[in-house]
Amino acid sequence: MIAADYPFLDVLWTMFIFFAWIIWFWLLITIFADIFRRHDISGAKKTLWCIFVILTPFIGVFVYLISQSKGMNERNLQSVKQQRQQADDYIRSVSGGDAASQIAQAKSLLDTGAINQQEFDSLKQKALAGA
Repeated sequence: MIAADYPFLDVLWTMFIFFAWIIWFWLLITIFADIFRRHDISGAKKTLWCIFVILTPFIGVFVYLISQSKGMNERNLQSVKQQRQQADDYIRSVSGGDAASQIAQAKSLLDTGAINQQEFDSLKQKALAGA
C-alpha cells in the first residue's frame, strides 16, 4: 500500500536529491580542507574565502573550484606524497632498520632461548626478503 502512494519516479527523484546533497557537503568539506591546507595565502584571505563560500554557497564553491582547481590538485598530490613518506618512515622505524640488524636481533633472541631455530630461520628469511 505504501508503494502505491509513492511512485517510482518520486523514489528516483528522492534518491537523486539525497545523493546531490551528499556530493554538495563533500564539495564543501573538500574546499574548506583545501583553504586551510594552503600556505600561499594569509589568514585574512582564508577568512574571506570561507565567508564567501558560506554566504554565497553555490557561487562561492563554483568560483573557488574554477579559480583554484590547479592549485587544489597540486596541494592534494603534495599531501598524498607527504602521507606516503610518513607511512614509509613509520614502517622503517617499526621494522627495526636493515636486514642485518633484524637478523642480529633474531640471533640474540635465539641465543637467549626466546625463539627456536625454526623461528630464527623464518625471521631471517623475512629480513632477507624485505631487503
